Amino acid sequence: MIGAFIQSCRPREWTKNVLVFAALVFSNHLFDQSYFLRSLAAFFLFSFTASSIYLLNDLADREKDRAHPKKKNRPIASGRLPVGAARAGIALLAIPSFLAGYYLSREFGIALAIYFAINVAYSYKLKNSVIIDVLIISLGFLIRAIAGVEALRAIDPSVVLSPWLLVCTFFASLFLAVGKRRAELMLLEGGAASHRASLMKYSLPLTDLIMSVTVGATVLSYALYTIWPDTVTKFGTDRLIYTVPFVAYGLFRYCYLVFQMGKGGNPAEALLADRPMGVNILLWLGAVLAILYVHG
Repeated sequence: MIGAFIQSCRPREWTKNVLVFAALVFSNHLFDQSYFLRSLAAFFLFSFTASSIYLLNDLADREKDRAHPKKKNRPIASGRLPVGAARAGIALLAIPSFLAGYYLSREFGIALAIYFAINVAYSYKLKNSVIIDVLIISLGFLIRAIAGVEALRAIDPSVVLSPWLLVCTFFASLFLAVGKRRAELMLLEGGAASHRASLMKYSLPLTDLIMSVTVGATVLSYALYTIWPDTVTKFGTDRLIYTVPFVAYGLFRYCYLVFQMGKGGNPAEALLADRPMGVNILLWLGAVLAILYVHG
């Protein structure tokens, strides 16, 4: 049962919470131990909270998951993890995380609680509302970025994230969320509505249109961030503009995975499993670190 519980916590999905480190990187404190440890604590607290949400979501969806060709094998849907054990796991993960998060920073604790609350609403109601469902997912990524800032602001009030970087985060996460809906439509075909009510209101042309808009908005907002006067002044360089091609390639590569390869049902898995995508992410990160910490 322990193995089933760990599987339900989806530790591979914790890669989404790496976003809390954005404040650390873009505040020029990556190699400051006290800042790094606070960001690391924020990462794990957010990950434990996210795992409690995965358990909650699987509980709410256990009947519908049994109609899904892949999700029917999830521990709760398959019966390998009893409902009572799953409920206990939610409390054991969420409550200590809230308390520790509030101790780390009052604002961080509030962000964690808001993230939990909107995901409870998503699991039991909002996931069935077309468009709103993907907007809630995008809001979750925004909260991750903001929470990373708040974890550091307790010791350095000057730590901020550019509004353009937050806009970029919003559109990028919306792009991934809609790509996931598209993949679900393709996988489930005629039985989409039986798995998720909102899928009945989506169509391939609609998801393709939204993805087209959001991919462009993501590239544009990131490019504007790199040349924004406040960004150039903060880092003392305008060379971040040279990292835009990596962002463009990553988004276009994901479009290729979704449209040509039929992937995207699990964005984190698609990103981690695709070697060109992984190399591109490492190159982007290396370029950003070199510009900010070596030549900045």
